[in-house]
Amino acid sequence: MPQSNLDRGVIFVLRILIGWTFLYAGIWQIWENFDTAGFLNHVVTFHGFFSVFARPAVLPYTDFLVKWGHLLIGLSLVSGLLVRVSGPFAVLLMITYYFAHMQFPFIEDHLNYIVDYHLVYATVIVYLIAHRAGHVWGLDGLVERLLMIRRHPTLRPLVG
Repeated sequence: MPQSNLDRGVIFVLRILIGWTFLYAGIWQIWENFDTAGFLNHVVTFHGFFSVFARPAVLPYTDFLVKWGHLLIGLSLVSGLLVRVSGPFAVLLMITYYFAHMQFPFIEDHLNYIVDYHLVYATVIVYLIAHRAGHVWGLDGLVERLLMIRRHPTLRPLVG
């Protein structure tokens, strides 16, 4: 757990910023009825892999998981609840988007050579997980002290 107020402040701000990015994406995608097929059909590198998720039988599940995944990850990070659970899913999404935007060695356009913001976000999320960001002015610290968590120690890693 970070000791200084500066460390705690930086962790809190990073958690809120990354959380808001996911939360807003989820809200917008649900509100606008975003269709992931358009995104998936423009993938260049690994097109064969990503086209599986755009198949008509799979696409409704892909849409659901993308929209609600963004929303739930965002809620988790902003509130600081279950950060250790949502964090790995957020990293997986960022790495997936990284490869989906790739036209090796460029990522998305000629201005991003090998590295882009998806890798930066993934790294920040790993940092947040490692530093127990949900305990820094978040709900994980409160939930960890609940009687239910103390009685059932197998639940502790979810918020610990």
